[in-house]
Amino acid sequence: MASFDLLGNEAPKQHQKSRKWAPLKKFLLKRADPPVKFAPTYFNPNGSLSMNIPFVIPGPGKGGGGTPNVGLADQFAARGHNVTIAYILKPAIVLPRSEKVKVFWLEGEKSAFSMAKAYVNLAKIINQFKPDVVHSHMFHANILSRLARLICRVPRLICTAHNTNEGGKLRMLAYRVTHSLGDEFTNVSQEAVEAFEHKKAAPVGHMLSTHNGIDTQRLSFNPVARQQLRSELDIQQSKVFIAIGRFHEQKDYPNLLDAFSKFSRGQSSCHLLIVGDGELRPQIEQQIKNLGLQDKVSLLGIRKDVPELLSASDIFVLSSAWEGFGLVVAEAMAAERITIATNCGGVAEVMGGNGFLIPPRDSVALADSMQQSVDLSDAAASESGSKSRQHIIEKFGLDSVVDRWLKIYTKDVG
Repeated sequence: MASFDLLGNEAPKQHQKSRKWAPLKKFLLKRADPPVKFAPTYFNPNGSLSMNIPFVIPGPGKGGGGTPNVGLADQFAARGHNVTIAYILKPAIVLPRSEKVKVFWLEGEKSAFSMAKAYVNLAKIINQFKPDVVHSHMFHANILSRLARLICRVPRLICTAHNTNEGGKLRMLAYRVTHSLGDEFTNVSQEAVEAFEHKKAAPVGHMLSTHNGIDTQRLSFNPVARQQLRSELDIQQSKVFIAIGRFHEQKDYPNLLDAFSKFSRGQSSCHLLIVGDGELRPQIEQQIKNLGLQDKVSLLGIRKDVPELLSASDIFVLSSAWEGFGLVVAEAMAAERITIATNCGGVAEVMGGNGFLIPPRDSVALADSMQQSVDLSDAAASESGSKSRQHIIEKFGLDSVVDRWLKIYTKDVG
């Protein structure tokens, strides 16, 4: 029986090269139990096309490759598409709100054996789900999805990177070697695209720039949460700065702490909240102690109430040495926070002339911007917050981003 792609065209027969993989395919699929059987592609009652779309991601809530795509999954489900999320690593921090979106752990861990197991499980999900499009995000998910195509029928594979830097030369080589196994390769800003092309992870002109989407309904200022959290954290009278991100070299927290130390010397009432965790936490804790900031800096760890914490703060700070899109900057702006951020990756594009844009790795410039932000009048701060939110809604709202992805999924990317 002939099969058809999502545009109604007869699908091509399997490439001859895939036949030699048949024994391996049979062997692998015997070793993974199917999580669930899925429905095939269908049309909604209103006549609009509905697609089977699995998202393959590192883990829900794990940075730029997780959080925005949980929101996208909800939006696709709301439009009648059949969506599932297959994630590699635990824990699942942010989960979809829609009950229609199924979430599966591929049983991956940080070892070669577990990644092989994740590969087997991904192959099984793809074969059971019968996707129209597979959309993977970030290095491990992208490579696993490309390799899965060797043993699975995937009509269309979209691979998305989320940074200017997703690893060293070996990872870029892996991207380059497997490039032909994907249909589209995207990144979250034009600067990130150019960085990947420069590193030869993708041929020049073969990578698209497509922004992350922001759930502006979830990320809005909440005065009730502000009062409650400021009371719980005992910061009612303080000017509160907040930084959000894993404790990793990319986020350059030493620069942030140096800047905050310089700024806070002349301040009687200020506080810095840092949301996140990671391998550099001991060094960060030691630096806080060395700078005598124990009473002015709170390390909150991994939190599920980031929108509420943004409302509780006054000023958001991004001190990153490099970024792809700068998702958390857009989230802070959607919550109407004054924003200070380093000019790296797509951050300048995200900010659109709002807030304070400063050079990376410059603690003096960062401290100066902190001082300028607290010197703003209440009226000026409120106006800045309103303009920032409106900019994010117009440029990065989920509706427009979903429309863009649908064009890419259906090859209408002109």
